Amino acid sequence: MAAPMKLKLEGNWRDLQGGIDILSANLGCELSEDGMPVHIEQKTGGIEVRLQKGRGSIRFEERIHFFRALGLFIESAMAGDDFELEEKPQFDTIGVMVDTSRNAVLTVDSLRSLLRRMALMGINALMLYMEDTYTLKTEPYFGYMRGRYSEQELRACADYAGTLGIEIIPCIQTLAHLEQFLKWTARSRDLIDTNGVLLVGNDETYHLIENMIASVSVSLRSKRIHIGMDEALGVGRGRYLDIYGPHNRFDIISSHLARVLEITGRHGLRPMMWSDMYFRIASETHDYYDLESVIPEQVRQALPSDLQLVYWDYYNEEEAFYREYIKRHKELNADVIFAGGAWNWNGIGVSYGKVFASTNAALNSCKALGVKQVILTLWGDDGAENNVFSALLALQLYAEHGYANELDLEKLKRRVRFCTGISFDGFMDLKYLDETPGTLPDNREFESPANPSKFLLWQDVLVGLFDKHIEGLDLPAHYGWLEEKLRRHKNDYPDWTSLFDVPQKLCAVLQKKSNLGLLIKDAYDQGDHAALERIARQDLPELIRRVQALRIAHRAQWLSTYKPFGWEVLDIRYGGVLARLDSAADRLSNYVDGDIEYIEELQAERLSFDGKKRPQPNVGVGFCNQYTRIATPGLFSLVWPPI
Repeated sequence: MAAPMKLKLEGNWRDLQGGIDILSANLGCELSEDGMPVHIEQKTGGIEVRLQKGRGSIRFEERIHFFRALGLFIESAMAGDDFELEEKPQFDTIGVMVDTSRNAVLTVDSLRSLLRRMALMGINALMLYMEDTYTLKTEPYFGYMRGRYSEQELRACADYAGTLGIEIIPCIQTLAHLEQFLKWTARSRDLIDTNGVLLVGNDETYHLIENMIASVSVSLRSKRIHIGMDEALGVGRGRYLDIYGPHNRFDIISSHLARVLEITGRHGLRPMMWSDMYFRIASETHDYYDLESVIPEQVRQALPSDLQLVYWDYYNEEEAFYREYIKRHKELNADVIFAGGAWNWNGIGVSYGKVFASTNAALNSCKALGVKQVILTLWGDDGAENNVFSALLALQLYAEHGYANELDLEKLKRRVRFCTGISFDGFMDLKYLDETPGTLPDNREFESPANPSKFLLWQDVLVGLFDKHIEGLDLPAHYGWLEEKLRRHKNDYPDWTSLFDVPQKLCAVLQKKSNLGLLIKDAYDQGDHAALERIARQDLPELIRRVQALRIAHRAQWLSTYKPFGWEVLDIRYGGVLARLDSAADRLSNYVDGDIEYIEELQAERLSFDGKKRPQPNVGVGFCNQYTRIATPGLFSLVWPPI
């Protein structure tokens, strides 16, 4: 390990020392009286970093700019030559939103690790997406057994972030996406409209929301708050309809929003909300991105001017579309915020081909049209199987867009290695977990990139719901090739061993499992008892050992990143795979031994999961991000009456 670079800071820097101390290990520097002199000056207009004849200087505007600039200085000084760099921030806010509700709740230490890397990149806002994973003293079932944050934990994170020039903004839900709390019906029955949607107009609903807003705003101290209100498609169609009768859904949303804004106003907060419900209600197909939708003028006029709309779009790849939709948002509210996606939520990989295509188009459009606040979302979706730090390259992409009018790819590659310790190629190779033979170039499906690494891991080898999707594809060779790549990365980046160990062991599993259902079905149809016996006695036991190794590695990674709550979900999934592999071996053995005459699961015709016909060779491997649909066509449980 190289000796740390010694720096002697001069000028106005004492207020920054706390952050410097926090980042010194990541930066590879230490403050010393016999170090290289570097003059620090705060000014307006961006970042200037220089080294001339052994003397350095850093000029910056905002606190976060200093920490990015310090990283730029050290990175450039390590080359040994004089330099002069200037950067102009393109956005007032470059933010990251981390999902802490879809099963995985980052520990305080993990959040601090993320904040340090954000500071080096120059990212100045962190949103914590918390549906019920924070503490409400009046609601013991709110976040019950879900790893909710205490007020003390949130305050500690806010203090740490503030030292680095980063604001932590609560991102909560005040209408929909509250299934995890509302399922405790003994407490919440009177709060429910439809599944996961609060009952608008009910005073108890607003008592709850006031407690929610008070709790997170006091703990995090930000004067900004995200109130959610997205994807509430059932609003007004359940108990609301029974109690109040039919109402225009624009009116329902508007009346609810007015009550919520009364609460944020009382607490001195500036709110923002996802914009999709306005566009969905105006669309005949309820499509957020429907270019034919028209929002009524009275709705436009009724939108409060102090409410910021967040336009989220993870899908589109054409600048023309983003520009049109930004203009439509600006017609509703001039101070629009854009939110893009890291595509880390499809499974255990990151669809970086989709990330780059959508992000470049979106942020170029934001810069052209004067959008000043952008957010990168890191969702967890169905179980959060993927480790959040695998998306650091997406953060770096946002950061480099944020400090240049045009993206410099080579600079991005240098910066991500400096800020994270992992090469650009190391991150990009994670995309091949899902970018397999049969996918579109860069896996750039519009709705969602294919995610074979997820559905091939969890699907059953006897039922084979996705086997039609992979016919004719040499996936064992692909995953064997990728396993070796990831094994090398695991050795190359010892500080990040776990980040590559889990996908490497996943590749070892999929090298065996990806086409095993096809092999079993073919051997059964051909009456090849020798092949079935080999699969039962050799291949399945070996696969079971590989799944066990993957589970243990995944558990270690999870517990080093997240609170333990939520791991039980993945433990159950892995346990299901192991049990079904054991049952498959038993069923095949019984068949070849003559104990049973046939295997009913293998008698059934295989159909495609999504009903689409695919040409040969296969094009478009497919997508499903719901474990319950991947593992079985049946039901795991039936909830009655429905929530």
